[in-house]
Amino acid sequence: MLYWIAEQFHFAGLFNLFRYITFRTGGALFTALLIGLLIGPKAIAWLRVRQGKGQPIRSDGPQTHLAKVGTPTMGGLMMLVAIALSMLLWMDMTNAFVWACLLVLFGFGLIGFLDDFDKVTKRSHKGVSGKARLLAEFLVAGAAVSIIVSVSGDTNLYLPFVKGPVIDLGWFYILFGATVIVGAGNAVNLTDGLDGLATMPMIVSSMTFLVFVYLVGNAKFAPYLGIPYIPGAAHAAILCAAIMGAGLAFLWFNAPPAAIFMGDTGSLALGGALGAVAVVAHHEIVLALVGGLFVVEALSVIIQVFWYKRTGRRVFRMAPIHHHFEQLGWAETKVVIRFWIISFALALAGLATLKLR
Repeated sequence: MLYWIAEQFHFAGLFNLFRYITFRTGGALFTALLIGLLIGPKAIAWLRVRQGKGQPIRSDGPQTHLAKVGTPTMGGLMMLVAIALSMLLWMDMTNAFVWACLLVLFGFGLIGFLDDFDKVTKRSHKGVSGKARLLAEFLVAGAAVSIIVSVSGDTNLYLPFVKGPVIDLGWFYILFGATVIVGAGNAVNLTDGLDGLATMPMIVSSMTFLVFVYLVGNAKFAPYLGIPYIPGAAHAAILCAAIMGAGLAFLWFNAPPAAIFMGDTGSLALGGALGAVAVVAHHEIVLALVGGLFVVEALSVIIQVFWYKRTGRRVFRMAPIHHHFEQLGWAETKVVIRFWIISFALALAGLATLKLR
């Protein structure tokens, strides 16, 4: 909206600031942060009244989690509101890349909300059918990738440490991109099991991809670094900034002991949006490195289920893997902080790929 207003004044005087993506990126971050902090207390109070007993706590999980009974969930709603209002103020309304990412953010947010709502009302951990949820996720992600491809016209696969495209996937790229988005959404969803555990790595990953998507959309930096140049992609940096701001605001209330849980409403939406930004930037493989913590969490569940079905034995004491360390006797805060450190290290490793090509 502000960009459109500035455009009507031909970016004269102070309105010239709105021409710069860097200025609007900073504005989006602080706007989402401020909105999140302002609406947080009322949102928590409202959800606590509406949900009564809050999110169901697994009885077979770590015993320390039983103290969290009554904590409301669906905290992702306050994040989505903060992001939405921030984006309405600072985004370029004509940029299709941003709209594609927002389609994933709010589409996955709706799917996650329905899942959370089912769990809360039925007092069950099952939620929406897994098959139905995956189908809905792939439909949303497929539509978003189709929009991205129709604008960029680029269906090439790029690898870190390699200059230029490796292979043109053609229309198969839509399935590949959708898989990346769905995988990212569910990986973040599985990570969201401890107070603040998924929030900070999500902030760090968004900050990292803010850099990637800005450089990819810059006509000078992209050729110099040997990465694909995609005109208009830099505008997705504003969404990354809004996610960071909303995430920091949510962390204020989600820090141990959490006053509210993100729920599938937030984790599925934010993970999917991060995957969508990675597709816009054509850095899908780098996402697996930057979001390596999320990947390990997802793999721990896959390995546990696979091995248990075939042998009747468990590889980990409990999956996802953060619960394994809790069962080993690590305090929840120790697990969270050490996983945060790992996410920072992986983000730096991801950024290093920019120069190693």
